[in-house]
Amino acid sequence: MSFTLTDQDQLTLRTAAYGAVSLLAAADATGKPHRVAADGSIALGSGTGLVGHVLATYPKGMNLSGKSVAELADLVLPALTAAMSLLKKQAPAEADNFRSTVVVAVEAAARTHRGQPSPTLADMIRKITIALGAA
Repeated sequence: MSFTLTDQDQLTLRTAAYGAVSLLAAADATGKPHRVAADGSIALGSGTGLVGHVLATYPKGMNLSGKSVAELADLVLPALTAAMSLLKKQAPAEADNFRSTVVVAVEAAARTHRGQPSPTLADMIRKITIALGAA
């Protein structure tokens, strides 16, 4: 099945995916947020299919300017659910692809700490996973 995503749809996907990585970096209390962001972003750039093409495009126009973790979460968590809902309606296989791409990026970002993620990161990962499944 062939379908086209509008510019707004693509922005939603990018905001959700890169926002999830940014949310983990913002919640990282160990002093390695740049490493968290880098590892997660590299994983997003390794996506395949339509999702991979959308995420490979430079993510300009995203609003990830929350001044706190809570403000950022208010932007990102609904975007994750919206992205999943959008893809489930238009291309269910791409919804699964998006979910797995974001989960891999989150896992890559969390691995920065070589072991168990901190309780703060583990809780944020749980919230991201819930948002991905809420659609």
